[in-house]
Amino acid sequence: MKRSQKSWIEGVFDKRECNKIIPSSKDPHRCTAGCQVCQNLIRCYCGRLIGDHHGTDYTWTISAANSNENEQWSVEKHTTKSPTDTFGTINFQDGEHIHHSKYIRTSYDTKLDHLLHLMLKEWKMELPKLVISVHGGIQNFKMPSKLKDIFSQGLVKAAETTGAWIMTEGINTGVSKHVGDALKAHSSHSLRKIWTVGIPPWGVIENRRDLIGKDVVCLYQTLGNPLSKLTTLNSMHSHFILSDDGTVGKYGNEMKLRRNLEKYLSLQKIHSCSGPGVPVVGLVVEGGPNVILAVWETVKDKDPVVVCEGTGRAADLLAFTHKHLADEGTLRPQVKEEIICMIQNTFNFSLKQSKHLFQILMECMVHRDYITIFDADSEESQDLDLAILTALLKGTSLSASEQLNLAMAWDRVDIAKKHILIYGQHWKPDSLEQAMLDALVMDRVDFVKLLIEYGVNLHCFLTIPRLEELYNTKQGPTNMLLHHLVRDVKQHALFSGYKITLIDIGLVIEYLIGGAYRSSYTRKNFRTLYNNLYRKHKSVTSIAQSLSQPPLHRRRPSGNRSESAEITLHSQFIRTAQPYKLKEKSVVLPKSRKKSEEPNLSDDPESIGFVYPYNDLLVWAVLMKRQKMAMFFWQHGEEATVKAVIAYILYRAMAHEAKESNMVDDASEELKDYSKQFGQLALDVLEKAFKQNERMAMKLLTYELKNWSNSTCLKLAVSGGLRPFVSHTCTQMLLTDMWMGCLKMRKNSWLKIIISILLPPTILTLEFKSKAEMSHVPQSQDFQFTWYNGDQNPSSAKESDCLKDSDLERGPDEKLDENQHFDLKSGPQSLPWTRKVYEFYSAPIVKFWFYTMAYLAFLMLFTYTVLVEMQPQPSVQEWLVIIYIFTNAIEKVREVCISEPGKFTQKVKVWISEYWNLMETVAIGLFAVGFGLRWGDPPFHTAGRLIYCIDIIFWFSRLLDFFAVNQHAGPYVTMIAKMFVQATRLALLDLFLLRSSKLSTSSCNISSW
Repeated sequence: MKRSQKSWIEGVFDKRECNKIIPSSKDPHRCTAGCQVCQNLIRCYCGRLIGDHHGTDYTWTISAANSNENEQWSVEKHTTKSPTDTFGTINFQDGEHIHHSKYIRTSYDTKLDHLLHLMLKEWKMELPKLVISVHGGIQNFKMPSKLKDIFSQGLVKAAETTGAWIMTEGINTGVSKHVGDALKAHSSHSLRKIWTVGIPPWGVIENRRDLIGKDVVCLYQTLGNPLSKLTTLNSMHSHFILSDDGTVGKYGNEMKLRRNLEKYLSLQKIHSCSGPGVPVVGLVVEGGPNVILAVWETVKDKDPVVVCEGTGRAADLLAFTHKHLADEGTLRPQVKEEIICMIQNTFNFSLKQSKHLFQILMECMVHRDYITIFDADSEESQDLDLAILTALLKGTSLSASEQLNLAMAWDRVDIAKKHILIYGQHWKPDSLEQAMLDALVMDRVDFVKLLIEYGVNLHCFLTIPRLEELYNTKQGPTNMLLHHLVRDVKQHALFSGYKITLIDIGLVIEYLIGGAYRSSYTRKNFRTLYNNLYRKHKSVTSIAQSLSQPPLHRRRPSGNRSESAEITLHSQFIRTAQPYKLKEKSVVLPKSRKKSEEPNLSDDPESIGFVYPYNDLLVWAVLMKRQKMAMFFWQHGEEATVKAVIAYILYRAMAHEAKESNMVDDASEELKDYSKQFGQLALDVLEKAFKQNERMAMKLLTYELKNWSNSTCLKLAVSGGLRPFVSHTCTQMLLTDMWMGCLKMRKNSWLKIIISILLPPTILTLEFKSKAEMSHVPQSQDFQFTWYNGDQNPSSAKESDCLKDSDLERGPDEKLDENQHFDLKSGPQSLPWTRKVYEFYSAPIVKFWFYTMAYLAFLMLFTYTVLVEMQPQPSVQEWLVIIYIFTNAIEKVREVCISEPGKFTQKVKVWISEYWNLMETVAIGLFAVGFGLRWGDPPFHTAGRLIYCIDIIFWFSRLLDFFAVNQHAGPYVTMIAKMFVQATRLALLDLFLLRSSKLSTSSCNISSW
């Protein structure tokens, strides 16, 4: 413990010692001062022997005895405060294990704010979400084995699941020992520690002198003297507050400190979002008369109490009285007499004492609603932990939303489901949405699921301010890596208390996914919405009315418009693979009608939301590193496959960033594991979809995702490096179909294509795919709209399309209706010859072979140009090479201009990130330099020819890119590339070693010379 902490404890906490001897004997000895008999036999009212009052003068005369005869000893008058000298750590030597506990000796009237500060800041305890105060006998008693098991399991479960503190006397006898036994059984199979605070009187602790010391680590033996009236501390308690009132061997004042601490804790807020403070519940097990008094003090403060019936004495008295109490709160005379007799027999009281205790018992019954009887032998009995938590809910005057907050803080969804979110419960308009926000902040997945089942609409719940609040929350699991990423994308340090915005999140997403991905949070319309929202302080509803274009996130309209929007949403899947339908729909729906409908949508009085809230919350959960919550949002909502792919990419990129940022290795490995989990989920979904319907699974891969930068699932998987997904049979079949285009070839495709390129008339002999076979491959609108257009009218073509689409959407075992089968009997119709020529030259594989053949011809011409003597004026072969490279340069410029990123610099950055693009750029630039020099006189002419010779190396290395397409040569090219990288590193190392060896040899030669 630091010196400042040590001095703070000494300055704040006090101990008490008796400062005046008042003998407890009524017949004092008439002896001289310093009599050894009085020193060793007579005790003061504080409980110490006269000889133990160090520093206190004692002169006992008859006159002194007479003057003190009527004086009553009291703590306030006859004790003196002084800074405490007893605090530190106890090491309990109890069996095989050594248990460590923090402790302090302090006055029973210590300021509670100081005490709580000590517990939370110095002892590093967590603020409890519940306080379970266990009351019972201080003497040993035997509990039935069945009841003891129920008590142990219920108490531990209630404390462990809710994050509660357990408060007891902390001694190694009575009910505190039973609590310690329960904790010992728990600690043997769980590493999670339960905060258990023992508050015993300092004066009843045996071997307490071993504890004296400032910030010490002391060994404490729990085996006490069986003949001693003192008791030892229980080793299973994590903390001890040794209440000191200056007495020895007496109980009582520690209950004041304990009760005051419980009251002070009840004023503390569990978390910033909830209204109620920390709830306190009493648990009564056996006990003496003082327990009944403690129950009365608890229930009069409206704190609930659970009484364990069958444990004996005070607990059974309370249970018996509670059960026989009439609705009016009275007892029958026979029952009253029976209870008084029970008190006499149980506590050996006189009739007067029994009647007085009976009055206290009846005072407790005035607040009978706060008392719950737990009967383990009853048929309707529930677990003790449920009894404790339900007693809190029933015995408090909290509203339904406050009760839900408590259940959420305890993470007990079973309590919320059975007792809070029930039919007929009244809820305020925004209370459930606030509960949803709390559940997300505290990472309570089960509560999020329960609230959604209860009717919370995430489309209404999730707004821009709430999503930003979730990203900036300090509660629950946090991801410090997110702040590092925000700092990287903003390229400057973040000031303390910086609030992350959704635009920052959009930049982080783009940074992690990379490439041309564009987050919806960084698009122009969202920025406009965001700036209007925060600059002009307008409501989200008014902003939604001013913007109507996608990807602006709007709530779905109600009524018929909701149904039509849902139909449109589901039909987007089909329209992606059948783009001509979108065009046809636009023809049916005039522009004037569209314009007339837009104001209706924008006039919707509902406030703005997110179209796909599960997607936005999934990204939030991933960036905040809340895996269970991310899994939940992946399971719900739309677009499961792409959500898994996106989560995989984000986690994988964050793992890389964590490793590059020199963070803890476990953080990077943890993120990699999360990434693998989502990668496997994406693969499993694709596998299941492929088994159910192959063509629809292929459409799933090429479905244009409006909410994900208008990308496709396949494109995201490729850019994210999800190799198992790309190598799946479904993906490979789709890629093969896209590669072949409309050509239907199985064997010797390369030979047929080369012959058709060299002899164009042979194109008419090739076989082409039907429209049904091409429906899962994205095509241009012209292709879809003019398919078979020369042989069918639009109406018949539309009917055929609908029938074939419905056939594609069927499972493999479903049959077509008989009345729909007639259209397919005629079989596929042949394409017009003009269409065949167009589709042949449009096929990617034909373009590839055409380009390959042209490239080989270019290399031959370039080789000839380099090998023969270069003339002052370019030859025909050189002019052909110049034209080829010039047109190739124009094509590369066109590729950069039509690429997806918005900014030109981003376009260039994404395009040049491809290795072969960079290689070709260098080759074109080098050729341009050589072309400029070759027009000059020697030696510039010769330099140009040399640059040509160097430049041709780059063009020949470009052949490796062509070989990569081949299924046999492709893997070898990949292997060569990886080996080349490793060999380059090894060559650099060898070069360094050879250079250093050469330098050392040269220096030796110079020295010898």
